[in-house]
Amino acid sequence: MLEALRRGSQGIVVKILLAILILSFAVWGVADVFTGASRNSIAQIGNVEISPDEYQRAMQNELNALSYRAGRRITAEQARAFGLDQQVLNRLIGWAAVDTHSHELELALSDTAIVDGLKRDPAFHGADGKYSRSTVDAVMSQLNLSEAGFLKLRRQEQLRRQVTGALADAVVVPDVMIDAVNAYREEARVLTYTRIDPDKVVKIEPPDEAKLKETYDSNKHDFATQPTRKLAVLMLSVEDAKKSTTVTDEEAKAAYEQEKSNYDTPEKRRIQQISFPDKAAAEAAKKAIDAGESFVDAAKAAGAKESDIDLGLVTKDQLFDPNIRDAAFALEKDKVSVPVEGRFATVLLRVTAIEPGTSSTFDAVKQKVVDKIANEKAHVEINKLHDEVDDGRAGGLPLKDIAEKIKLTFLDIPSVDRKGLLPDGKPAIDRPGGPAVIAAGFQGQVGVEQDPVELPDGGFAWIDVLGITPAVDRPYDDVKDDVKALYEKNERARQIREFADKLVERLKKGETMDAIAADAGGKVETTPPLTRATTPQGIARTAVAQAFALPKGGARSADSDDGLTRQVFQVKDVVPAPAPTKEQKERIATELRGNLENDAISAYVGSLQRRFGSSINHAAFDRLRGANTQ
Repeated sequence: MLEALRRGSQGIVVKILLAILILSFAVWGVADVFTGASRNSIAQIGNVEISPDEYQRAMQNELNALSYRAGRRITAEQARAFGLDQQVLNRLIGWAAVDTHSHELELALSDTAIVDGLKRDPAFHGADGKYSRSTVDAVMSQLNLSEAGFLKLRRQEQLRRQVTGALADAVVVPDVMIDAVNAYREEARVLTYTRIDPDKVVKIEPPDEAKLKETYDSNKHDFATQPTRKLAVLMLSVEDAKKSTTVTDEEAKAAYEQEKSNYDTPEKRRIQQISFPDKAAAEAAKKAIDAGESFVDAAKAAGAKESDIDLGLVTKDQLFDPNIRDAAFALEKDKVSVPVEGRFATVLLRVTAIEPGTSSTFDAVKQKVVDKIANEKAHVEINKLHDEVDDGRAGGLPLKDIAEKIKLTFLDIPSVDRKGLLPDGKPAIDRPGGPAVIAAGFQGQVGVEQDPVELPDGGFAWIDVLGITPAVDRPYDDVKDDVKALYEKNERARQIREFADKLVERLKKGETMDAIAADAGGKVETTPPLTRATTPQGIARTAVAQAFALPKGGARSADSDDGLTRQVFQVKDVVPAPAPTKEQKERIATELRGNLENDAISAYVGSLQRRFGSSINHAAFDRLRGANTQ
């Protein structure tokens, strides 16, 4: 789901929603909470009350944006599980505190200033890069706001930005802080190390009965039977939903005609481009090329390398500038264009390869079209079937009866362990989302209804726990072989650890790593300089972490990277961090500035809340969000 959120966050609709959803500083989730607030509000900051309607509108906007990014419906129950409801309320309290302070400072913005700001905001520009009134109308419709309400929301946002922006602009990152971060991150250690050969140092004597029984008594839980559960599972997948849908040839043909370009293969061209500061320079280069100079040499004369001028194999839609796009795709192969005046530079173009596009036919792509429509219909059908299952649950019907009534997949699982395996070792649910369903089954209790589990394809699964069989200790005689294996494993680890401790003490007393390696049965190896962030080869990450707590010459041991033995290591050299480059300083400064800005705003909002006083009507809030208050 996280990956879906990342992908979805790039869409223009989401960017617009995020622009309207106002400053969503995470630091505003630290509201001071007391008891109180009037019965007609769910929270109060100073004299400002937060109404249930205000909370529901903000919560719905967040749900809409989150669902859009995820590519599927996010329910209120799921949002509550994420803690979104509390975050929204805390944010509203933070906003109210800033609004109260803005009013106290007598800050104001005219409607004209608000409209001018809208026109400059890229979130409200159309495909041509200009202000689009239709985009604004779409956002107002999405947020269910009138024009007056939308302007009010924008005014609040801009005033909040003025106040918090002033705090952010005042943040200065000292050079000493940048240097300290760079010194911490870029300091390096060089280690010498050797690996202990277990076969050379481990000698395990056969254990007697007393040692085996001691091992058994200390680790009974390791030898117990696995707890199991009897589950009833109703599955609603996209494939299940497809069974309730049909796609006619007429629908498929109409969809194909509407989206034909999506099934066509566009022409691709490998394009080279030289940029010039003005048209005169481009015309001079074109004359030189016409006189026999190569395109690459002309690029070098303009200060570009051959790798800089290659735009790659691209489709027409991948070229942003319309003038350059049209000229490049009208050019003959290996010909050099006349100077083309783009939005940001004048360029010369050359096409070095052309891959012709192909036009699709309905018959050739019919199955793809049908599958696409069927999937779209299935996702709509899932919402409908989801509601039907909920209605059946509300009516007290068992999951099996609901499945039979609306023709969904029902699984009767008489006994399954936490790994999702049946007694015969086969998976209980051999389909995507199975592990999550089993995990939910082990979280539930008999007779307690749970929220459905979301499946990877956007479907759902409902689980009822019908029976619980707890883990049972197995008798010693039944697991004697397993007990012996565990004893030998623990004894092996103990001997290796004690031997490693002795080797470390010898290093500390001045013995060489060569002598240590000889007794350990390994060889001496040396790492390259390792920083704290390095993922090393040949030596465990835990050893690197320990090394940065040691001075030069310090020694310790750690489990080997494969976990089979231990490695003894010594800090051969401490390499101070070099002075940061300009790029490093800028990157660290940007990171620190963001952290300091958040800290400043957090402190500011927290101080406002303490100054004005804030309270939450917990009973009203729990009723509003549908939380279980029992």
